[in-house]
Amino acid sequence: MFESLNEKLELAFKNLKGEAKLTELNIAESIKEIRRALVAADVNYKIAKEFTDKVKDQAMGTQNVLKSVKPGELMVKIVMDELVELMGGQAAGLNLSGQPSVILISGLQGSGKTTFSGKLAYFLKNQKNKKVLLTACDVYRPAAIDQLSVIAEQVGVEIYKNLESKDPVAIAQQAIQYAKDQKLDVVIIDTAGRTSIDAEMMDEIERVKNTIQPSETLFVVDSMTGQDAVNVASTFHDRIQFDGVVLTKMDGDTRGGAALSIKYTVGKPIKFVSAGEKMETLDVFYPDRMAQRILGMGDIVSLVEKAQANFDEKEARKIESKIKQNKFDFNDFLVQLHQIKKMGDIKSILGMLPGIGNAVKNMDIDDKAFSKVESIIQSMTPAERANPEVLNMSRKTRIAKGSGKTIHEVNAFIKQFEEMKKMMHFMSKGNNMANMMKQMQNMRR
Repeated sequence: MFESLNEKLELAFKNLKGEAKLTELNIAESIKEIRRALVAADVNYKIAKEFTDKVKDQAMGTQNVLKSVKPGELMVKIVMDELVELMGGQAAGLNLSGQPSVILISGLQGSGKTTFSGKLAYFLKNQKNKKVLLTACDVYRPAAIDQLSVIAEQVGVEIYKNLESKDPVAIAQQAIQYAKDQKLDVVIIDTAGRTSIDAEMMDEIERVKNTIQPSETLFVVDSMTGQDAVNVASTFHDRIQFDGVVLTKMDGDTRGGAALSIKYTVGKPIKFVSAGEKMETLDVFYPDRMAQRILGMGDIVSLVEKAQANFDEKEARKIESKIKQNKFDFNDFLVQLHQIKKMGDIKSILGMLPGIGNAVKNMDIDDKAFSKVESIIQSMTPAERANPEVLNMSRKTRIAKGSGKTIHEVNAFIKQFEEMKKMMHFMSKGNNMANMMKQMQNMRR
């Protein structure tokens, strides 16, 4: 996500390296590169020009004030502040007023509305402790109702569907009444995908909204469609006046145009971003954190929040104690593996670390690699998992056959596990980085 934009912006800042101060000339050169980078990221030229004009004004105003700050660093700070402002300034929350709160989901065909509805249900249930009802109002595509039913079961929430009715307005009303009767907190209404030029379908969703008066109307858009997404959002907003935008498929080959332009164009905030198919991969949109990621600074705050949301504190203390006693075993490793998987796809997680995004962008990091490790551990007996030291050649051969792996793969994993165990024990004793590096060198000999 945003790798190409990040590279081009870095080039613009690199032009200021070695410069003693900001001047009218080097500011102009950098501004030209920044504008090119934004246009290449599918940002509308008018928006890109207005953005760079603001950056230029800020830079010119500070060129004789902050002499102690390096020109490149100063320009990065100015660009970051303007990016944050362009994308909305601060995070926008959901309006969950009403009993129940009603959230209407709208969007184009193929934008990921149904999957997002499930992710939002998961988010509200697990992060906000809400009792959620998913509602199937796509009466034109039977597969959509089946998909939402599977998702509802997957995330552990109720679903309301009426297979006898072809009236989405009536179904939405029935779902809201059902939620009231059952004292549920939130009703999420998944509507049919439509095109902005389909007058009949646009009339229908307008009727749904006007009838049920939702507390929140969200427009879901595929971030990979770039500036086209912004144009469609504008058309939709003219008809249904939605409250916020959701950008899906942020793990794809997105240039960033939609994220950077949509708030400016429709005047409505981006509320969520979504990456991948897992129900856990939904994030509140924070303009400042997104700006940091665009500029290659990572997003440590979001990474820590993901860890806090998915890691069991009691279990973590127990494992920490076992590490200190050098008793960390395969059962503990498996627990940690499952918790990491809950955080989302590994490539996205690594992309949140400062300086790592560009390093991993072309790497094929497959989450299925975890399944190889899991199958090896699950082929062990309970005694072998708890006591790794008992693994002799005959046991390893049996584990290899049971997991469908080669003896070489089993041996390689066990060796890596033992080295990791030593390193964690070493670090738990408070050793500094220099000693740790020395220990790593000794381990490789």
